[in-house]
Amino acid sequence: MKHLLRCTAALGVLSLALGTAQAQVNTVGEDERSHLAGGLFDAESASWNMVLEHNVPPIDAFFDERALFAPAQFMAAMQAAREAEERGEEATPPAFTPLALANTDFAFQGDHVIMGNYHGFLIYNVAGDAPELVTAVVCPGGQGDVSVYGDLLFLSVEHNRARLDCGSEAAEGEVNPDRFRGIRVFDISDITAPRQIAAVQTCRGSHTHTLLPDPNDENILYVYNSGTQPVRSGDELEFCSDGQPGENPETSLYSIDIIRVPLDAPETAELIDSPRIFADRETGEIAGLWQGGQLGIASQRTAQTNHCHDITVYPELGIAGGACSGNGILLDITDPANPSRIAELFDPDMAYWHSATFNNAGDVVVFTDEWGGGTAARCRTEDPANWGANLIATVEGNVLRGQSFYKLPSTQGASENCVAHNGSLVPVPGRDIMVQSWYQGGISVMDFTDPQNPFEIAYFDRGPVDPDNLIVAGYWSSYWYNGRIYASEIARGLDVLRLEANEHLSEAELAAAEAVIEREVNPQTQTRIVWEDTPDVARSYLIQLQRNEAIDAGLATRVGDAITRWEANPERNARGLVGSIRLLNNAAAEAEGRDAARLAELAALFTRVAG
Repeated sequence: MKHLLRCTAALGVLSLALGTAQAQVNTVGEDERSHLAGGLFDAESASWNMVLEHNVPPIDAFFDERALFAPAQFMAAMQAAREAEERGEEATPPAFTPLALANTDFAFQGDHVIMGNYHGFLIYNVAGDAPELVTAVVCPGGQGDVSVYGDLLFLSVEHNRARLDCGSEAAEGEVNPDRFRGIRVFDISDITAPRQIAAVQTCRGSHTHTLLPDPNDENILYVYNSGTQPVRSGDELEFCSDGQPGENPETSLYSIDIIRVPLDAPETAELIDSPRIFADRETGEIAGLWQGGQLGIASQRTAQTNHCHDITVYPELGIAGGACSGNGILLDITDPANPSRIAELFDPDMAYWHSATFNNAGDVVVFTDEWGGGTAARCRTEDPANWGANLIATVEGNVLRGQSFYKLPSTQGASENCVAHNGSLVPVPGRDIMVQSWYQGGISVMDFTDPQNPFEIAYFDRGPVDPDNLIVAGYWSSYWYNGRIYASEIARGLDVLRLEANEHLSEAELAAAEAVIEREVNPQTQTRIVWEDTPDVARSYLIQLQRNEAIDAGLATRVGDAITRWEANPERNARGLVGSIRLLNNAAAEAEGRDAARLAELAALFTRVAG
């Protein structure tokens, strides 16, 4: 791992957190995941400390083998069609656009798992022994990022072919009054029959979006929209205009979109602002962050910061993490309608800042790098271990400080698209653990409790769709929800996986995580995880202290015995916890870092339970 340093680069007045630009030694090796046999629905799989419980294959309306995206073959077919057209012959382009039926992101509500798709979205009921499809809504438009809030479902749309009416016939031409690119809003009060009630147009479409409730008005919901596509013609959408700010100060680049949704009249949702969150603080220049390109001979080409790919908000802390193409940023969102940038981070080894995930305390954020855009093999033996990886940064006041990289610790083949992608926290008390997708690199579970020393504790992986040709597949998103991991396989459907207790994750820690039940989860809207005061939570802290040799053996025995007695008879033996409280607080005063916090949390838990 390479630690990052804080310095000031000679790039105008841009303050950047930079690592040394030097060749990196690849420390990723082979394991059982590296040479799995391929196949679309019969690929070989490998797992460690994780079990695949269910695979729900795609339904006919959302699957056609011709729609599987093979980038090399697609480009060759497009070139052949262009050449045929130039010769005056009939051109035969590919039958489907790239990723036309790809499964994408998730939202969760009660017993329902909502999975987005480039072709629309699907809703599953997961209350029974196996997921059951409730609703499939065909509404082509690309991306299909989904969120849910009460009776409303939000869907990102970015393709030029998309239509206002969800029709399957493409909206042709440079200007088309029937074209839609932006955020669709559906009423799902009848979960079996969602209906579109609003469609908010944006200049660059919607690649991802994030929901943010107004802290002062329960009737208002804000949507932060991140558009990544080329700017639409002003002839189609009058407030859109393209170009760099030196030539066009009104450019639709260098901003995000804010949509306001009145919950008592969601059909009136509207775009209210496109704030310049990348502006230089001193000069006001709207192109104030990284302008793209290569920094040093050993670094890669990096994206220009003129948009965000993904924004994750943490409303309880009033902050948001933005993964914004060429930079990672931190936003103050205490006024949701007027977010402001308070910190930024740059690293020459990050090709494209893709997503952000905070730890529960909000003092660490994991940024992912989608090097290659998700359609390339980036986990091969020859690929650097810190390219296409996670960058783990600490939040220190108004400073983002890079600490280390984590990349899938298993080399993958040239026919497997593989790079860091979407994930979420696994709610283990006392630790920072994240489950994450790596496309055809599979799923990896990472412990980043020590931001400078992340390590893997579980995985699941399949072989490639085609061992000889790169066909885009694998996991788009892998999220923890109410005791299970739900993963959207781009080509193969919905997977449900279960973590198993192991040498890195005790039964008590896993039980404490599985006991956290949420009513509604949108992974880009993080909420603070709260654990009940249970023996499993108390034992989790104790086990972690023992692992780190951070508690005296005599005290550990005393605490462990007290927890066991309490568990056996909660009403009678809760007072027995009192005798350990002072000793735990004394130990916390002498300890440091996370172990001090664990001792203090354990003492506080005992105090609450003992009354």
